[in-house]
Amino acid sequence: MASRKRKSKEIKMLALREQHLKRTYKKSLLFNEPEMDAINNFCKKYKIANKSKFFRETIITTILKKIEQDHPTLFDRI
Repeated sequence: MASRKRKSKEIKMLALREQHLKRTYKKSLLFNEPEMDAINNFCKKYKIANKSKFFRETIITTILKKIEQDHPTLFDRI
């Protein structure tokens, strides 16, 4: 019986997590021809099929790195 309750609880937790991670905001990007050529060549070279995932991961990675660099410190850096 405990096993069944645990599975039910895990299913509910997964459903909540999926709902929390659901993408609801949309952004559009425009590229000029040289930028698009560079993107297409990069994706072709590294066999990137899902460009949306690639853009999302690249943007979030850049943001997280910048946030980490800019975190407040106790003492000023010299």
